[in-house]
Amino acid sequence: MITLLLCILLDMVPMAMSVEGQDTCYHMYLHEVYVYPKLTFKNRRQERFYWKTVRDVKKCLPYARLISKDMAYADAQLLQITDKKERKRWWKQFEKKLFKKYEKDFRNMTASQGQMLMKLMDRESERTSYELIRQYRGKASADFWQFVAKLFKNDLKEGYDGADKDRIVERVITLVESGQL
Repeated sequence: MITLLLCILLDMVPMAMSVEGQDTCYHMYLHEVYVYPKLTFKNRRQERFYWKTVRDVKKCLPYARLISKDMAYADAQLLQITDKKERKRWWKQFEKKLFKKYEKDFRNMTASQGQMLMKLMDRESERTSYELIRQYRGKASADFWQFVAKLFKNDLKEGYDGADKDRIVERVITLVESGQL
């Protein structure tokens, strides 16, 4: 009885149960727990950056996953269409549908969340934002948006590097996925 109560309190569902004589044993799945060294911040600015990264990852990671599924669907559909005009027509309709689906949420994002979404899209699709724009919209459009990004001190060609430059983001993603943050 205590074990079942503990399972309910910890939001775990018993996976199986076995009875051995007078004893009942519950077998349950426990989530993986990731242990990282405790973060020590040199100053308040670093701490704010970390918690801002946590906020941005929590908001953008689900969108990055949804968009990557939409891109996989679009890629599969575009491969099946052989006629160039039909492909262009299909893409315009699909683009309008995506715009309707995500516009409201994206307009409410901050600039840092937009940057995080670009990083996470690169992580999910293994293609930079520049490559994605070039693939779907063309080189001229990709060059234009790269120019605009450079005006705001960003770079669409910059890739995601979870092992080095973006290791804090990777750590936050791991902790968020495991439910520890």
